Amino acid sequence: MEHTPCTVSDVMTQTVVAIGQEARFKEIVETMEQWKVSALPVLVGEGRVVGVVSEADLLLKEEFREANPDRMEQLRRSDGVRKAGALTAGELMTTPALTVHAGDSLAQAARTMACKSVKRLPVVDSGGMLQGIVSRSDLLKVFLRSDEDLAAEVRAEVVGRLFAGSAEEMSVSVTDGVVTLSGRIRNKSLLSVAARLVRAVEGVVDVTFDLEGAEPERTGPVVGRHFEHP
Repeated sequence: MEHTPCTVSDVMTQTVVAIGQEARFKEIVETMEQWKVSALPVLVGEGRVVGVVSEADLLLKEEFREANPDRMEQLRRSDGVRKAGALTAGELMTTPALTVHAGDSLAQAARTMACKSVKRLPVVDSGGMLQGIVSRSDLLKVFLRSDEDLAAEVRAEVVGRLFAGSAEEMSVSVTDGVVTLSGRIRNKSLLSVAARLVRAVEGVVDVTFDLEGAEPERTGPVVGRHFEHP
């Protein structure tokens, strides 16, 4: 059975394109275009992350190109107006940088991305040094696990432990990431626990039960250091 990706370190990209604080506006745009990325970590020293420059930061220059904001608009959009006149990464970047650690769970990283509406996060160590980067597509890699691998893990980690006394009476099947537990379960009060444990297996899309003498039951949706300077 393959190793289940559990943490950011299992899916992150270790080769990261980054820039220094003195990188110029056009250089930043060219780097994003060359490497097909939407944001770049900004580093100081030996690789400590101090900020991130995103496409949204750069687009403010275009947004305010023909604008002459009045005093109230300047106060309301002071950060945007400031960035519209920025020339370097140090002036453009969002700081402090929003980051994650290699040991964080995939759920933690996904939650951070969703709450902060970002597409990628620098991965840093305890000292803030760049270790890699994780994107939305990286977090989706867990759903590429084969149905056979998922079934094997569910049998070993859920059925084999939770229903040790009646494991032979249950079968596990997986189709397109959806796990179905079928057969006879003596203690049906364990169903909710089983559903939670199955969903905790990385790569599971959903879980259903097909119990003897009952219609198939669906339990609900899944709630679920190397860097390069350009």
